[in-house]
Amino acid sequence: MRLTDLPAGSYATVARVSGNSALADNATLQRLGELGFIPGEPLQLMRRGPGGREPLAVVIGETMFALRFVEADCIEVTPV
Repeated sequence: MRLTDLPAGSYATVARVSGNSALADNATLQRLGELGFIPGEPLQLMRRGPGGREPLAVVIGETMFALRFVEADCIEVTPV
């Protein structure tokens, strides 16, 4: 399941980060890893932006990030 499919308020664990979008380049994937989106890390999708789309507010560790849809679509998760 991709992070973009997770309902707001849900908890999950990062399964992997991959280039699921043609708009996501290697720099985007590397940046996600540097931010802490690595396999095994727990996260929570707090909420979605207007219209239920973007940005997605995601908490990983003790930090909240606002991700664009193209970034969030690269994060595969396992719901908890």
